[in-house]
Amino acid sequence: MKFGEVIGKVWATQKDKQLQGLKLMILQPLDENREPIGRSLVAIDTINTCGGDLVFWVTGGEAMLAFKGKKIPSDATIVGFIDRLDV
Repeated sequence: MKFGEVIGKVWATQKDKQLQGLKLMILQPLDENREPIGRSLVAIDTINTCGGDLVFWVTGGEAMLAFKGKKIPSDATIVGFIDRLDV
């Protein structure tokens, strides 16, 4: 799992039919000091986030496992909120 911050929302008038009804959010990966690392990316939101939320997210095969019983085409999926971070 990886750490990041939701920095925006994607509005798409056309999406793959498997993505209908799913929110797409812009996510900035962060290090343990909350410093940006790498480029921002688009992730499917499974937990109803909004801008500024600290979250953890997964990629690869794990990104598709967040959708029980469905095969959703996802490279990155937000799977949980971070309530507190102790470093």
